[in-house]
Amino acid sequence: MTTPYTGGCACGAIRYEISCEPIVMTDCQCRDCQRESGTGHGSHLTFPRSGVTVTGEATQWDMVGDSGKAKTRAFCPTCGSPVYMTVAVAPDVFVVRAASLDDPGRYRPQMVFYTASGHAWDRIDPNLPAFERMPPM
Repeated sequence: MTTPYTGGCACGAIRYEISCEPIVMTDCQCRDCQRESGTGHGSHLTFPRSGVTVTGEATQWDMVGDSGKAKTRAFCPTCGSPVYMTVAVAPDVFVVRAASLDDPGRYRPQMVFYTASGHAWDRIDPNLPAFERMPPM
């Protein structure tokens, strides 16, 4: 990789730099991502946590995922932008919102999760592999 992935919140109070390639890029149609994004799905890039540097203080809130373990969503306390997420079931990963990237054009979805919660008006590439819930890891 030659160019790190960089991004942050809308006001710039939270910034990240990631020095490795994503493990996977996904669209998630679960109700939690719908509520957080304010639209039909959330778009995420999942990275190894070891390659991530974050500056600024995020406000965090936990919710329980299907695994029964916490998903911690982090957002800017000033502008409210959702920026990243960590998951207790996979502590070695760091998940960023595609819209938080400085260059969102680098996002290339590879699969769709939670299609069972999807809406007909949320048009996602029908050629992507799709899973009704979380696929096996």
